[in-house]
Amino acid sequence: MIRFAVLGHLAHTADDFSLNDMPGGAGRLDVLCRCVTTSLFLSHGMRRDVEVYLVLLGPPDPPRTILFSGENVRYLSPDERSAGSLIKKALDIHAGDEFRQSTPGVYVRKGGLEDLLSGHRFVLLDESGTDVRTVSSLPENYLLSDHMNLTEGEIMQTGDLPVFSVGPRALHADHTITVLQNELDRRAAGWTS
Repeated sequence: MIRFAVLGHLAHTADDFSLNDMPGGAGRLDVLCRCVTTSLFLSHGMRRDVEVYLVLLGPPDPPRTILFSGENVRYLSPDERSAGSLIKKALDIHAGDEFRQSTPGVYVRKGGLEDLLSGHRFVLLDESGTDVRTVSSLPENYLLSDHMNLTEGEIMQTGDLPVFSVGPRALHADHTITVLQNELDRRAAGWTS
Protein backbone atom coordinates (compact mmCIF):
# COMPACT_ATOMS: atom_id res chain seq x y z
CA MET A 1 0.00 0.00 0.00
CA ILE A 2 1.36 3.41 -1.01
CA ARG A 3 0.35 6.29 1.24
CA PHE A 4 0.54 10.02 0.59
CA ALA A 5 -0.10 12.51 3.37
CA VAL A 6 -0.53 16.16 2.45
CA LEU A 7 -0.59 19.00 4.97
CA GLY A 8 -3.18 21.65 4.12
CA HIS A 9 -2.13 24.63 6.22
CA LEU A 10 -5.15 26.82 5.43
CA ALA A 11 -7.69 24.15 4.40
CA HIS A 12 -11.03 24.62 6.14
CA THR A 13 -12.06 22.11 8.77
CA ALA A 14 -15.79 22.74 8.34
CA ASP A 15 -18.13 22.32 5.39
CA ASP A 16 -18.75 26.09 5.25
CA PHE A 17 -17.13 26.63 1.86
CA SER A 18 -18.43 26.82 -1.69
CA LEU A 19 -17.28 24.30 -4.27
CA ASN A 20 -17.10 27.26 -6.66
CA ASP A 21 -14.37 28.94 -4.57
CA MET A 22 -12.08 26.27 -3.16
CA PRO A 23 -8.88 28.29 -3.77
CA GLY A 24 -10.06 31.30 -1.75
CA GLY A 25 -13.08 30.36 0.30
CA ALA A 26 -11.80 26.97 1.46
CA GLY A 27 -8.17 27.80 2.22
CA ARG A 28 -6.56 26.41 -0.95
CA LEU A 29 -8.50 23.17 -0.72
CA ASP A 30 -8.03 23.01 -4.50
CA VAL A 31 -4.39 22.03 -3.93
CA LEU A 32 -5.44 19.08 -1.77
CA CYS A 33 -8.11 18.02 -4.27
CA ARG A 34 -5.49 17.87 -7.03
CA CYS A 35 -3.31 15.75 -4.76
CA VAL A 36 -6.18 13.29 -4.28
CA THR A 37 -6.82 12.91 -8.00
CA THR A 38 -3.17 12.66 -9.02
CA SER A 39 -2.55 10.06 -6.29
CA LEU A 40 -5.49 7.84 -7.19
CA PHE A 41 -6.25 8.15 -10.90
CA LEU A 42 -4.73 6.55 -13.95
CA SER A 43 -5.81 7.37 -17.51
CA HIS A 44 -8.56 4.74 -17.53
CA GLY A 45 -8.57 3.41 -14.02
CA MET A 46 -7.77 3.92 -10.39
CA ARG A 47 -4.83 3.02 -8.22
CA ARG A 48 -6.52 0.70 -5.73
CA ASP A 49 -3.29 0.24 -3.74
CA VAL A 50 -3.04 3.93 -2.69
CA GLU A 51 -4.31 5.85 0.32
CA VAL A 52 -4.31 9.63 0.58
CA TYR A 53 -4.40 11.44 3.91
CA LEU A 54 -5.30 15.12 3.89
CA VAL A 55 -4.39 16.94 7.10
CA LEU A 56 -6.60 20.03 7.27
CA LEU A 57 -5.16 22.72 9.51
CA GLY A 58 -7.36 25.73 8.74
CA PRO A 59 -10.32 27.24 10.61
CA PRO A 60 -12.56 26.78 12.42
CA ASP A 61 -11.61 23.58 14.29
CA PRO A 62 -8.23 22.13 13.30
CA PRO A 63 -6.83 19.62 12.89
CA ARG A 64 -8.93 17.17 10.89
CA THR A 65 -7.62 14.30 8.78
CA ILE A 66 -9.50 12.97 5.77
CA LEU A 67 -8.55 9.63 4.28
CA PHE A 68 -9.27 8.57 0.69
CA SER A 69 -8.87 4.81 0.22
CA GLY A 70 -8.22 3.86 -3.40
CA GLU A 71 -9.39 0.35 -2.64
CA ASN A 72 -12.83 1.43 -1.43
CA VAL A 73 -13.54 4.90 -2.82
CA ARG A 74 -16.69 5.44 -4.88
CA TYR A 75 -18.28 8.53 -6.43
CA LEU A 76 -14.91 10.17 -7.11
CA SER A 77 -14.24 11.64 -10.54
CA PRO A 78 -10.86 13.03 -11.64
CA ASP A 79 -11.75 16.69 -11.11
CA GLU A 80 -11.25 19.06 -8.19
CA ARG A 81 -14.95 19.65 -7.65
CA SER A 82 -15.67 15.94 -7.19
CA ALA A 83 -12.94 15.54 -4.57
CA GLY A 84 -14.05 18.80 -2.92
CA SER A 85 -17.61 17.54 -2.69
CA LEU A 86 -16.49 14.35 -0.94
CA ILE A 87 -14.32 16.38 1.45
CA LYS A 88 -17.27 18.66 2.18
CA LYS A 89 -19.45 15.62 2.98
CA ALA A 90 -16.74 14.23 5.27
CA LEU A 91 -16.51 17.51 7.16
CA ASP A 92 -20.29 17.50 7.63
CA ILE A 93 -20.26 14.46 9.94
CA HIS A 94 -19.17 14.39 13.58
CA ALA A 95 -15.51 13.42 13.79
CA GLY A 96 -13.98 11.71 16.77
CA ASP A 97 -10.53 10.26 17.43
CA GLU A 98 -11.20 7.27 15.15
CA PHE A 99 -11.88 7.41 11.42
CA ARG A 100 -15.58 7.50 10.48
CA GLN A 101 -16.73 6.79 6.94
CA SER A 102 -18.65 9.60 5.29
CA THR A 103 -19.02 8.06 1.82
CA PRO A 104 -17.58 4.79 0.49
CA GLY A 105 -13.80 4.99 0.78
CA VAL A 106 -13.70 8.46 2.41
CA TYR A 107 -13.13 8.78 6.16
CA VAL A 108 -12.64 11.62 8.64
CA ARG A 109 -11.29 11.99 12.16
CA LYS A 110 -10.04 14.64 14.53
CA GLY A 111 -6.28 14.89 14.76
CA GLY A 112 -3.43 15.84 12.54
CA LEU A 113 0.24 15.28 11.88
CA GLU A 114 1.10 13.88 15.30
CA ASP A 115 -1.57 11.19 15.02
CA LEU A 116 -0.51 10.39 11.46
CA LEU A 117 3.15 10.00 12.42
CA SER A 118 2.24 7.73 15.34
CA GLY A 119 0.49 5.33 12.94
CA HIS A 120 2.91 5.19 10.00
CA ARG A 121 6.56 5.82 9.26
CA PHE A 122 6.77 8.48 6.53
CA VAL A 123 9.46 9.91 4.29
CA LEU A 124 9.31 13.68 3.89
CA LEU A 125 9.32 14.91 0.29
CA ASP A 126 11.32 18.10 -0.17
CA GLU A 127 13.61 19.41 -2.90
CA SER A 128 16.53 19.41 -0.43
CA GLY A 129 16.33 15.63 0.10
CA THR A 130 18.06 12.62 -1.39
CA ASP A 131 17.18 12.04 -5.05
CA VAL A 132 14.68 9.17 -5.26
CA ARG A 133 16.49 7.90 -8.35
CA THR A 134 19.59 7.20 -6.26
CA VAL A 135 17.73 5.20 -3.60
CA SER A 136 17.79 1.44 -4.14
CA SER A 137 14.48 0.74 -2.40
CA LEU A 138 11.67 3.27 -2.09
CA PRO A 139 9.42 3.30 0.97
CA GLU A 140 5.63 3.20 0.90
CA ASN A 141 4.65 6.31 2.92
CA TYR A 142 5.27 9.90 1.79
CA LEU A 143 4.56 13.19 3.52
CA LEU A 144 4.48 16.54 1.75
CA SER A 145 3.17 20.04 2.24
CA ASP A 146 0.65 22.00 0.22
CA HIS A 147 1.70 25.33 -1.31
CA MET A 148 3.31 26.45 1.96
CA ASN A 149 6.54 25.43 3.65
CA LEU A 150 6.45 23.41 6.85
CA THR A 151 6.04 25.46 10.02
CA GLU A 152 8.72 25.40 12.72
CA GLY A 153 6.56 23.03 14.75
CA GLU A 154 6.13 20.68 11.80
CA ILE A 155 9.87 20.76 11.14
CA MET A 156 10.43 19.68 14.74
CA GLN A 157 7.83 16.89 14.43
CA THR A 158 9.37 15.58 11.20
CA GLY A 159 13.02 16.21 12.05
CA ASP A 160 13.89 12.51 12.33
CA LEU A 161 12.21 11.51 9.05
CA PRO A 162 14.30 10.69 5.99
CA VAL A 163 14.00 13.40 3.34
CA PHE A 164 13.66 12.45 -0.33
CA SER A 165 13.37 14.59 -3.43
CA VAL A 166 11.94 14.05 -6.90
CA GLY A 167 14.17 16.77 -8.35
CA PRO A 168 16.28 19.83 -7.61
CA ARG A 169 13.44 22.37 -7.88
CA ALA A 170 10.33 22.98 -5.79
CA LEU A 171 7.25 21.55 -7.51
CA HIS A 172 3.55 21.81 -6.80
CA ALA A 173 2.46 19.09 -4.38
CA ASP A 174 0.34 17.29 -7.00
CA HIS A 175 3.20 17.41 -9.52
CA THR A 176 5.55 15.94 -6.93
CA ILE A 177 3.12 13.05 -6.43
CA THR A 178 2.89 12.52 -10.20
CA VAL A 179 6.67 12.33 -10.59
CA LEU A 180 6.97 9.96 -7.63
CA GLN A 181 4.15 7.74 -8.91
CA ASN A 182 5.97 7.57 -12.25
CA GLU A 183 9.18 6.49 -10.52
CA LEU A 184 7.29 3.83 -8.53
CA ASP A 185 5.56 2.61 -11.73
CA ARG A 186 8.88 2.41 -13.60
CA ARG A 187 10.44 0.35 -10.83
CA ALA A 188 7.42 -1.94 -10.58
CA ALA A 189 7.64 -2.57 -14.35
CA GLY A 190 11.39 -3.25 -14.19
CA TRP A 191 12.33 -0.07 -16.06
CA THR A 192 15.20 0.83 -13.75
CA SER A 193 18.60 1.52 -15.21
